[in-house]
Amino acid sequence: MTDMLKTPPKFTTLGCRLNAYETEAMKELSQQAGLDNAVVVNTCAVTSEAVRKARQEIRKLRRDNPDARIIVTGCAAQTEPETFAAMSEVDKVIGNTEKMQPETWAGMAADFIGETEKVQVDDIMSVTETAGHLIDGFGTRSRAYVQVQNGCDHRCTFCIIPYGRGNSRSVPAGVVVDQIKRLVDKGYNEVVLTGVDLTSWGADLPKEPHLGDLVLRILKLVPDLPRLRISSIDSIEADDALMQAIATEPRLMPHLHLSLQAGDDMILKRMKRRHLRDDAIRFCEEARKLRPDMTYGADIIAGFPTETEAMFANSLKLIAECDLTWLHVFPYSQRPGTPAARMPLVNGSDIKSRASRLREAGRQQVETHLQNQIGKTHHILMENPHMGRTEQFTEVRFDAPRTEGQIVTAIICGAKDQQLVV
Repeated sequence: MTDMLKTPPKFTTLGCRLNAYETEAMKELSQQAGLDNAVVVNTCAVTSEAVRKARQEIRKLRRDNPDARIIVTGCAAQTEPETFAAMSEVDKVIGNTEKMQPETWAGMAADFIGETEKVQVDDIMSVTETAGHLIDGFGTRSRAYVQVQNGCDHRCTFCIIPYGRGNSRSVPAGVVVDQIKRLVDKGYNEVVLTGVDLTSWGADLPKEPHLGDLVLRILKLVPDLPRLRISSIDSIEADDALMQAIATEPRLMPHLHLSLQAGDDMILKRMKRRHLRDDAIRFCEEARKLRPDMTYGADIIAGFPTETEAMFANSLKLIAECDLTWLHVFPYSQRPGTPAARMPLVNGSDIKSRASRLREAGRQQVETHLQNQIGKTHHILMENPHMGRTEQFTEVRFDAPRTEGQIVTAIICGAKDQQLVV
């Protein structure tokens, strides 16, 4: 009778796509361990606001689940476990390494509080492998995400993520290829490669292969995969094999999201980025010459410490100079523990205004892109019965329902509400 009352854990995911991937792995691990009556919060640490939202979410979950045991994990739990351990709502804090280990979940299922410590967070910098083999991707019925890399060896002055994720480590190519073959056998028409610093893939593997080598290997060894996407890349680390794939492999989708962050050289240096504005412009021009239908997304931070109006103007101009389409704009948020947090801050109202201007420039770029697609034929992957995405990741609206997961060939007739229409 008692077993009938057991309830499987509930999961809340905050932050990036990699966190969502790992939540799926944790669901399987907790189910295998037999953990019940628990709520798991997979946190993000990218900004102070992300940590604040995590604490807010935990308090809400405690109110909604008064009898459940609350487990906090993820990057914020890794970087500041004491913050969450001090919350009365929290029963357990586990690190980013521990959350991917079967023994962690088995231990909690067997003796949740008992003799076990409230905090299980080890030194993430000592981790040398990534648990990319735990699940065969995740996503909708149309698109699957596959983790091929974790961690980051770089130390950008605004970023806390290396301290939450550890140093860069790669999933071996053979493991990735086998995963993608299984996903194709399950009917997925598109696979997206994900990681924290994707272009560092391979540096820790024998013979130090590059991301482009992995892409070419996947496309060669999984000929039945219709579409392969890359998530976010650092353009300065794009290798020759990746450029070859862009030029010669139509199954590699013509959409790259670039980690640019700023368009002013002094700000880029203060961020400790590895590129300058001319490097970004040159890469975008070169990739588009190789693939004329290439579109770009980009991350840009508004109001980084010491940013003047003239420096900001360089970031604003970069949108047109690189012909960026899909912008992720981040108002600078001070992150304790990072070098940037000790730099002179920009006025909050200026940060807000600059972020708004970047977003408006991005909106205009999207409108231009949409108008340029009218009359063109696209192969559209259906995400739900009435919406799919083109090769460039542009949303397309259908009046008549289509089968989710199907790739539909259609001529674009118009654009409305930042979507294409057929």
